Amino acid sequence: MAPLDLVEIKDLTYFYPQTSRPALEDINLSVSAGQFVLVVGGSGSGKTSLLRAVAGLIPAFYGGTVAGRVYLQGEDIRNIPRRRLVQQVGIVFQDPESQLVMNTLEGELAFGLENLGLDPALTRRRIVETAAALNLGPYLSRPVAQLSGGLKQKAILGSVLAMQPRVLLLDEPTSQLDPMAGEEILAAIRRLNEENGITVILVEQRLERCFHLADRVVIMDRGRIVCDAARPGEAARWAVRTASPFVPPLARLFAGEGWREVPLTVKEGLRLLNRELSRAGDKLPPGEGPLAKKSALAGGTPLVKVKDLWFTYPNGQEALRGIDLTVKAGDFTIIMGENAAGKTTLLKVLRGLLKPGRGLVRVLGRDIARTPVEELAGEIGYLSQNPDDHFFLPTVEEELNYTRKKLGLPVPFDAGEMLAQLGLAGVAGKNPRDLSQGERQRVALAVVMAASPRVLLLDEPTRGLDYQAKRDLGELLRRLREQGQAIVVVTHDVEFAAEYGEEIVLLSAGRVVARGEKHEVLTGGVFYSPQVSRLFQDTPYRVVTLEEGRQILRRLRQGRDSKLRREEIL
Repeated sequence: MAPLDLVEIKDLTYFYPQTSRPALEDINLSVSAGQFVLVVGGSGSGKTSLLRAVAGLIPAFYGGTVAGRVYLQGEDIRNIPRRRLVQQVGIVFQDPESQLVMNTLEGELAFGLENLGLDPALTRRRIVETAAALNLGPYLSRPVAQLSGGLKQKAILGSVLAMQPRVLLLDEPTSQLDPMAGEEILAAIRRLNEENGITVILVEQRLERCFHLADRVVIMDRGRIVCDAARPGEAARWAVRTASPFVPPLARLFAGEGWREVPLTVKEGLRLLNRELSRAGDKLPPGEGPLAKKSALAGGTPLVKVKDLWFTYPNGQEALRGIDLTVKAGDFTIIMGENAAGKTTLLKVLRGLLKPGRGLVRVLGRDIARTPVEELAGEIGYLSQNPDDHFFLPTVEEELNYTRKKLGLPVPFDAGEMLAQLGLAGVAGKNPRDLSQGERQRVALAVVMAASPRVLLLDEPTRGLDYQAKRDLGELLRRLREQGQAIVVVTHDVEFAAEYGEEIVLLSAGRVVARGEKHEVLTGGVFYSPQVSRLFQDTPYRVVTLEEGRQILRRLRQGRDSKLRREEIL
């Protein structure tokens, strides 16, 4: 172990109980004090297991069999008393619900500090500092159960940061956060890394948010480390060279069009674009820029109609204010907005889980306020933020068959094709609770889709999904839309919304502040715009998808090459 190595993993192989394939296989990794390491890979590749190993939870908490060693500052992590270990290593899990233990947010932030026996005055100071850093001050006295999923995620992060660990392990800490909150959290983490020297090991799927922040990038596949790059640029070039999907959108855009340099940020992409424009004589390709084709089913039968919808929770929190919304057969509507904007509440009202305070909500021609929830169970599919809400039985196949049986549909159900479309081939006989977060998310979606609902309501369906899984999901939803299903997706994933959505509804404080076709809503913004849109923001083009960006770069390069050929001939 080098003198500055804080974490050292040697020849680590790990099997979860009752599994035949290792979750981690022959892992060797050294992390120096103060490093910011980004770990990426597909769902089930071993990223979460790696964090659990560094936190000393494998096999102590999860069981199974392990070979190899994990050292923290030269000491075998298995020999470090748990009380001392939690002061040095803090971990934030994917699912915030699994870490919440107190009734109020303030109690949650205080819980770890009080268990460490800190002086009450110091405890209070750390609570105030942490709440201010994460903008949690207004919610300190609020019951945890009343917080949105994103606020719960920030609460858990705050409770860990308050203990000031030397090593901070983060498993997709921004997966439930809106773009602004996500940027805020990552900036805070980077600041702690740079100014306090905290060692950070971050697992994240939304690479456009964090790829450029890391000092080092580790890419995993099937429990192994397949790339350990000293710089993010090296990892991006490796990913492009090997056709790996684990590269930010802009890097994929330029690499796909033959650029030798691979930009990681919009700033770097603008430099390359401006250089290309200067070579082309500052002339953009002719035309107004490519625009996505609208759905051929636009103008279909209205399946969801919302008029002047208001909803207030029993505690007086006004969550929805005067919402108007129409969703037709074949529509693909994306609902976005900051945390606690009312997005999840709106989906629950559309499903009938919450009844409108006032206003009219009609789904499939029925007044949702007067229709029992079970009557529309087969017509409206609803995927909640927490996939575990959908699991009751010991195997994936039984879950799918149970759904169809309860709705009076034919069983047994051949789910092989559906599972394969979601990248879940081979999991039918497995217990869904034994799968990774991303795999559980897709299984929950399969359970919802097993009923073939006419209206599909999805709350954060890309949470925990890697780029390939998101692409598969997006293409599947497109096919369902083409078959006439109405799809409504709540998401903070701007890149997914830009690639696959059609209409964007932007909520803020329970109100609709913007609504329209995606080229209208997702261009010209700062946070609610995909990377490729920001790249072309100073051009006449309204670009939101990578393919649209590729068309412009292709035409730009072709125009420049034609100019060079003409000059050579002359």
